[in-house]
Amino acid sequence: MEYKTANPTLSDKTFRGLSGPRSAADRMTLQGVVNKSFLMLVVLMITALWSWAQFFTSGGDLASVQGAMLGGLLGGFVLALIISFKPTAAPYLALPYAALEGLAIGGISAMFEQRYPGIAIQAAGLTFAVMAALLFAYTTRLIRVTQRFVSVIVIATGAIALTYLASFVLSLFHVNMPFLNDASPLGILISLAIVVVASLNLLLDFSFIESGVQQGAPRYMEWYGAFGLTVTLVWLYMELLRFLSKLRQR
Repeated sequence: MEYKTANPTLSDKTFRGLSGPRSAADRMTLQGVVNKSFLMLVVLMITALWSWAQFFTSGGDLASVQGAMLGGLLGGFVLALIISFKPTAAPYLALPYAALEGLAIGGISAMFEQRYPGIAIQAAGLTFAVMAALLFAYTTRLIRVTQRFVSVIVIATGAIALTYLASFVLSLFHVNMPFLNDASPLGILISLAIVVVASLNLLLDFSFIESGVQQGAPRYMEWYGAFGLTVTLVWLYMELLRFLSKLRQR
């Protein structure tokens, strides 16, 4: 069975043509993906803490982190595109990507924290708790990633991406989408649904990585798998921040 994933960096075509006879030392391993994912998260957290500290030491001045945030967002986006289209670049660009994402996340988290004290640690804790719970459910086969399950998550993720794109385009014309941004019951319900979809993408990523290991993908794909998993975790954390902030507004 070929695995699909809604994560744009991990598709069902990624491993196609990569499998074949190679020595054990040259093959992708699950432990290798785990180690590289951990390293990426450490780098992300270091730069996030730096950006966080800059914000609060300046007395909450947005200008103190605005450059780092914009640079992190744009730079991270560019590197993500390069890695997505050229997986062989992952060993060289995955850690810089994590560092840039950390700069953006740190500043954004600090702004949320200033308005809602304690929200950042809550979102981070929930992110890792969700990952641990879903990893347990996946490894014990409490949840099975069937083709129908994959299709539903892919469609849901695509719908969310289109909604965010439409919101961005409309914002250029000063048109707001209240149901997406406000703290109304509908807004909170939609935010919760997005959190659920983001969480379930982790299951797709787990199965995708497992598939790569089983197919004997080359070792550099460990970095690619770690990169894709980091993308999902970052998305989940940001959606949890939004969801918790809406609850605080109530």
